[in-house]
Amino acid sequence: MDVIKATPEYGLSIAELALIAGEGVPGYFWEQARQPHQSALEYGAEKAAGGAQNFSYRNVHLAMDRDRVAGMLLAYRLPDSGEFEDLDALPDFIRPLVELEQRVPGSYYINMLATYPAYRHQGIGSALMARVDGWAIEAGCELISIQVFEKNEGAVRLYRRLGYMEVDSRPVVGHPSMPHDGRILLLIRRVGQ
Repeated sequence: MDVIKATPEYGLSIAELALIAGEGVPGYFWEQARQPHQSALEYGAEKAAGGAQNFSYRNVHLAMDRDRVAGMLLAYRLPDSGEFEDLDALPDFIRPLVELEQRVPGSYYINMLATYPAYRHQGIGSALMARVDGWAIEAGCELISIQVFEKNEGAVRLYRRLGYMEVDSRPVVGHPSMPHDGRILLLIRRVGQ
């Protein structure tokens, strides 16, 4: 399995994996923003192929099985304190996620980690996570952060096994796009630990 930096031509794969990782949230926003002539997935692929936002190929590393995409990790440096967006302008169900991001300014934030179903349970997520320290250093970060639904027990186990510790949480705000209830956990780990 090779790991490569994504390029614009992988926009569709990035969008497909984002729908898996985001468990409904990206699809909700893409459905709201898409043009009448395009599907939500097509809109997501267009955004992923662009470079003007955090959800972009420029923040994605892909796990490749020969010439096929097997999985991805999308991560980037969060803004420094004071540079965050206005919470009042956000939908209620998104606000807890952004509140947790604001607790770790300047950290290397793992926004999405996903594999296609055919590649699950093959260590791809662990292989991508094993490279995060290097990417965090390249981004000038000493702290790595990630959020996970507490009910996503497999992901919680993986991150804890990799040394991530819970430092905060927020209750999930019910919404048709949210697949879980319970709490959203904020986990962190120092680079090199």
